[in-house]
Amino acid sequence: MMNRLRHALPLSRKRVKGTVRCCARLTLINIIVDFFKVNSLDIFMKRYVKILMLASLFLILALFSGYQGYLQSGHSPGELMDYAEKRLQGHTRLEAAFSPVFTELRLALDVPSQMDRANLVVPPPPEPFDNIVNQVNSAGLLGEYDHLVRVGPDQAIKSIRLAARLAKDGDTVEIQAGNYHGDVATWSQRKLTIRGVGGNARIFADGQSAEGKAIWVIRDGKFIVENIDFIGTRVSDHNGAGIRFEKGNLHIRNCLFYGNENGLLATGGDAELTIEGSEFAYNGGGDGQSHNLYVGAIKSLNVTGSYFHHANVGHLLKSRAAYNFIAYNRLTDETGHASYELEFPNGGIAYVIGNIIQQSRFTENSTLISYGAEKYPWSDNRLYLSSNSLINDLPYGGSFLRVYQGAQQVVSMNNQLIGVGEYHTPDILTTFNDIHEDWDDFYGVHDGEHDVIFRSLPPGLADGIDLVPQYEYLHPRQVRKLVTPPVVTGAIQMRLP
Repeated sequence: MMNRLRHALPLSRKRVKGTVRCCARLTLINIIVDFFKVNSLDIFMKRYVKILMLASLFLILALFSGYQGYLQSGHSPGELMDYAEKRLQGHTRLEAAFSPVFTELRLALDVPSQMDRANLVVPPPPEPFDNIVNQVNSAGLLGEYDHLVRVGPDQAIKSIRLAARLAKDGDTVEIQAGNYHGDVATWSQRKLTIRGVGGNARIFADGQSAEGKAIWVIRDGKFIVENIDFIGTRVSDHNGAGIRFEKGNLHIRNCLFYGNENGLLATGGDAELTIEGSEFAYNGGGDGQSHNLYVGAIKSLNVTGSYFHHANVGHLLKSRAAYNFIAYNRLTDETGHASYELEFPNGGIAYVIGNIIQQSRFTENSTLISYGAEKYPWSDNRLYLSSNSLINDLPYGGSFLRVYQGAQQVVSMNNQLIGVGEYHTPDILTTFNDIHEDWDDFYGVHDGEHDVIFRSLPPGLADGIDLVPQYEYLHPRQVRKLVTPPVVTGAIQMRLP
């Protein structure tokens, strides 16, 4: 019996499809024949006007529903076409029919395909930058040292690798400014300061890596690293980093991470990472799995006064940390094609204050900030957005913020939302004095006409931290303290440099 049913079912489906096609053809033929029989457009229209009106109404409703669905999705036309093209792969006839249509649509909308976005050309790294201005966390940074280890062409120790072996706990390693090629190292001291002197020391991987992981591997100690540039790491598993940080406490200041597969990759349980006055650019392996900054499930991440741009398909900043303080930074993909600008895939506590965050029109993903996309392993999951300038340069929409179900609190206040887009969040969102502005108002000459007054925050929205900005980002890679309390929404308070 079962075999008979298996053979009968396909035949039944074919018969049903054939019957539907036959009825449709007969109906169309009858209408055409009827038109020639009556030989009068007026009589024909009277007979079929109801059908035409219903068909038109159905078409209008379908278009309206489709447009509303598109707006609610928060996805761009480019993303929708990318999805459709993936679904069509392997269906030869459908691909042949729809590929020319998608090509014309992309040309009309100026939306490149995934293939056209595949390779980000990495220009030569910028000149070393000497950042000696104010930073938020640098008070008492240098401290005392037990012994000084000097490295450079004019020193007794000429190799960074050798210095890493000779340095003892509590030492300070000073690396003479200049270029170092393939001079990779593993640092496993319990306490160490490493700094470039006379300018930034630039380390080019040139095909080398410590432990097959990074230019530097820093492990299980308290480290300060400043005035060092990490450039061009590539390894066999496509996860090569400027620095691989594995457990401990690491403070990065005035460093450049450029053209690596991962700018900095942090792992290790109770690890703590602080970054200030640094730049992350053109990092990423192009596979979407590596990023400008990738922080694993560590204890805390603190990033201030830093500049993130042009990630290669990956995110500008991705953190799985339990606690995140992201303040007074510039995260702007500009002409690049990064995915998210800021992602917290596992939630946690995240304070995002006073940042300039911009999404390129060539983005891989139409969302600027994503929270909780991979569920919530931490017990405390709260997101606070305060006094940020969120800029979406996608002309056809997107999502300024996308929060997934499971967060305990989401607060957004005194933010500028520039361009087309919405928040896509659960019902727990609390908003206060967020202002939506046009591109022209933001990018044009700002004479104060469109400034919106900053409003004092209601009490009790955030525990243990002041959401009112105390500083603002100053380009490049700096912060400056506000001389007066904030007066306008967004990240930019003092209009003059």
